[in-house]
Amino acid sequence: MTRFLSICLGGAVGTGARYLLSLWMLRVAGGGFPWGTLTINLLGSFLLSLILAFSLGSDLLSPTLRMALTTGVLGGFTTYSTFNHETLQYFQLESWGLGFAYLGLTVLGCLAAGGLGFLLGRSLGGG
Repeated sequence: MTRFLSICLGGAVGTGARYLLSLWMLRVAGGGFPWGTLTINLLGSFLLSLILAFSLGSDLLSPTLRMALTTGVLGGFTTYSTFNHETLQYFQLESWGLGFAYLGLTVLGCLAAGGLGFLLGRSLGGG
């Protein structure tokens, strides 16, 4: 039950962080492109890989804390369903350039961010 509650609390933290970062990105970058969602997906991909890679070779994170951070916080933080909706909106509006730019930046950027997070996690002691 402790693990379940930790994951639920982490989800609330991640959801709140997603909301605040989205608002901040809207103020900083404007609303012409979904920079908030892109930033959240890139950061979430990086952090998930960092935590998982680090925890592979380290006992510093308990299984409950690892689940709270990955399934909870980052599960509430990342926004792939929003990404899908926003991409489809571009295509429905026949904004093909923006749609494919967003798709490519998200997929390739998240792969790169995840790879960097994994490498950093391993270099910090993750085996």
